[in-house]
Amino acid sequence: MATDYTDDLRLAHLLADDADSISADRFKALDLHVMTKPDLTPVSDADQAVEESIRRTLSRARSRDAITGEEEGSSGTAARRWIVDPIDGTKNFVRGVPVWATLISLAVEDEVVMSVVSAPLLGRRWWASKDQGSWTGKSLMKATRNQVSDVRRLEDASLAYASLDGWEERGRLDDFMALMRRCWRTRGYGDFWSYMLLAEGAVDIAAEPELEVYDMAALVPIVTEAGGIFTSLDGEDGPWGGNALATNGHLHDAALSFLGSVPDGDDPDWPTSGPGSVTPLRRP
Repeated sequence: MATDYTDDLRLAHLLADDADSISADRFKALDLHVMTKPDLTPVSDADQAVEESIRRTLSRARSRDAITGEEEGSSGTAARRWIVDPIDGTKNFVRGVPVWATLISLAVEDEVVMSVVSAPLLGRRWWASKDQGSWTGKSLMKATRNQVSDVRRLEDASLAYASLDGWEERGRLDDFMALMRRCWRTRGYGDFWSYMLLAEGAVDIAAEPELEVYDMAALVPIVTEAGGIFTSLDGEDGPWGGNALATNGHLHDAALSFLGSVPDGDDPDWPTSGPGSVTPLRRP
């Protein structure tokens, strides 16, 4: 019998409600305190307050579960682990750009089985749980089911990304630019937003060259339960590979042929020279 994560999903929505209240109240606050972490990324008092609130509630409601958060690291060793990014898009948050969200997910062993992504200034929330579909709306009772697009050619595809700098730093900018040139449309939506648009069918491909697990975990079930595929650039399923490629499924091999390390195959319709010359991964 499949495990039912309904209670965990309801709890995640309550956690997101509290997070939204804290983060929205601190957005554009004149006394917002912003610091620089050792990796030179910004963190605000809002990031810290949101994570503290989530951890406090989980310590009461799920005391046996482990937690991994961006600001306070990992605690516990249980098979069930909550993974939290208190504010995904902190750079937007501190500059007054309203595109940011709290990411909350639950992983059991090596599988992310439930997640909620909440963007209060956009008035949007997305969620999913294993085998129960991917949804968007203002609440569990007012929701629309997500479904990825049916686009099947790169020439018709919309590609979303965060920035070009990361690709350049890893020596993959030429490969990424080659993919961009093949696609019909490209936009730098960035962060969680690219992947939520993909789940809704508004974007067909989203990729980033370096991410932490807390950046990705909540995105995975929302994409996959909507019919998409979420892997690393090496084709590893889930948020564990340190980078991300998400697609509507039809385009995954094509995108991997430009950006990833994939096994041998043969298809005359795929690029065979220059950037993207690696042959496509055959997925079942």
